[in-house]
Amino acid sequence: MEGHYCARTLYPQDSGYKSARPIMAYFSTNIYIFFRQVKNLSGGQQRRVSLAATLIHEPELLILDEPTVGVDPILRTQIWNHLVEITKHGRTTVIITTHYIDETRQAHLIGLMRGGYFLAEESPEKLIQQFNAESLEDVFLKLSVIQNMGKRRRSSIAQTVTENIHVPTLPGAGAVNEGAVLDDELGGEISGEFGDNVSMNSRTGRVSIAPEPSADHPPELPPEEEPELSWKDHLKIVQMHHMHALIWKNFLWMWRNIPMMLFVIGLPVGQAILFCLAIGKDPNDVRISVVNNEIDYPSEHCRALLDCNNSRLSCTYLEYIRQNYSLDMKYYQTEEDARQSVVRGQSWAVMVVRHNFSDSLRNRLEYGKDVDEGDLFGSTISVYQDKSNENIATFLTRDLLFGFANFFSSYLSSCDVDTRIANLPIRWGAPAYGFENPNFTDFAAPGVVLTIIFFMAVALTSGAMLIERNEGILERSLVNGISGVELLSSQIFTQFIVMLGQTIMVLLVVFVFFALTQQGSWWLVFTITLLAGMCGMCFGFVVSCSCDTERTATYMALGSFLPIVMLCGIIWPIEAMDNYLKYISSVLPLTQATDSMRCVLARGWGMSKPVVYQGFVSLIVWIIVFLTISILVLKFKKG
Repeated sequence: MEGHYCARTLYPQDSGYKSARPIMAYFSTNIYIFFRQVKNLSGGQQRRVSLAATLIHEPELLILDEPTVGVDPILRTQIWNHLVEITKHGRTTVIITTHYIDETRQAHLIGLMRGGYFLAEESPEKLIQQFNAESLEDVFLKLSVIQNMGKRRRSSIAQTVTENIHVPTLPGAGAVNEGAVLDDELGGEISGEFGDNVSMNSRTGRVSIAPEPSADHPPELPPEEEPELSWKDHLKIVQMHHMHALIWKNFLWMWRNIPMMLFVIGLPVGQAILFCLAIGKDPNDVRISVVNNEIDYPSEHCRALLDCNNSRLSCTYLEYIRQNYSLDMKYYQTEEDARQSVVRGQSWAVMVVRHNFSDSLRNRLEYGKDVDEGDLFGSTISVYQDKSNENIATFLTRDLLFGFANFFSSYLSSCDVDTRIANLPIRWGAPAYGFENPNFTDFAAPGVVLTIIFFMAVALTSGAMLIERNEGILERSLVNGISGVELLSSQIFTQFIVMLGQTIMVLLVVFVFFALTQQGSWWLVFTITLLAGMCGMCFGFVVSCSCDTERTATYMALGSFLPIVMLCGIIWPIEAMDNYLKYISSVLPLTQATDSMRCVLARGWGMSKPVVYQGFVSLIVWIIVFLTISILVLKFKKG
């Protein structure tokens, strides 16, 4: 960089001594800044906080890029005094770059750079003595003149300056032109130092004029002292003071973003409430178009009367299914009008009742196998459905069939006939597990609960890690000696606390407030839900470590959502899938966990059943796999 100075403070003299003075003693005039968020501080205050954070763990090598920019002269002096002290009495080597050249007088060794090349590299006092200058700025000016010597074009200002400067011969470097061609064809650009911009031929760049270090007197290196490590130190995966700082940082971020955290905790609860209210209920007010030829519509209307000699049994049946199955019936005079209502999308089915339905039904019951063809046809209700919506069509078929079976049993009872005649020759006993009328909500609840906790953990963890990466916190932590295991462990701890609250609230809403089926152990349900959340957290680590931006992380998370929902048996049985998909589904994170939780909830099984403990084992294996991938990616990508 043009006009850039590099000062290096080297060789700590006493590596065994660590200063006991607190670092903030040098910044005592503005210690109040630690009670405000760093983003709200001024540029100079932010620089002080950054410098304090860099010094606080007493690094062995400290590299500072213009640390005194934007600070007052008093604080600049205090900073330099402290840096000199930690090199004299500590174990720290300091490398500094700065544009304030005179402040480098306290450094052991400085290197002067211009145009990307070293002009000189020596101690400050030797340079001043060698060039017979009053300050380091004079030294730099003379070296710049030497570097530009030989150029044919020079402004009047530059010429005036250079004529008044005595340029000595660099010891050890020979003549100025030795080792470098400084003829008219060697060009460059003079800018900044002389107040003008003079373009020259730039076929070749400037050459360094700093003398090579003498082979007889190589620079002395500080003694290498490795601290003695015990066998216990080799077993430590994490350092507790690192973990304490990281965990405190994570919780502090949560405290400063309370609205966001309330949204994160409340979102899965809201999703659980929506699931319980929207999924698994029977459809209400399903419109059916009815043509009842037993009555003279519209002058005559149906009246329900359950009697053995009733001549309007169709009305009794229609009123029965309307009241017990919440069907919305609209009567039409002709079959063509009713069909057109279905074609126009105004109803889901057409029911056509024959004019002799009641008499034909009684004859069918009385004559049995000797009933004639006309009575068989007359006692049949024709139904034409709109099956564009399979679920509504299935519910409607169920209601019409079960409604007729219950109606006919009541009619037989009014005629003093054994009601078993109306039953199919199949007797359904009490179910071993579950209920006689199964609820789809109970079937889907285990998978939905695990999916909510899993993907909320993915979003929360990947978002937190990406924020740290994009703001540079992750890189600074790794540079400061924080290991990848410590970073992941601190995130696991803090996100686990959040996930714990999410899990408790979701389980209370689903199984206590909405009273879904729960026949097993609460501890097993709670544990497998927590494991699913931890698995999602670890998958979030993989997403955040693999992706560099929020957009790619979102794509990766969304891309994994649908396969898991569709292939893990959450909304449809695995037995209905293609054979190849069954093998893929069996190794996904939530497949066996969903089966395990479903068996605990619906059957009340415990850990002694293989299908139950296999779900726990599957989640633990995936947690280990995701954590391993995250650590490896962190290690090789270097944050």
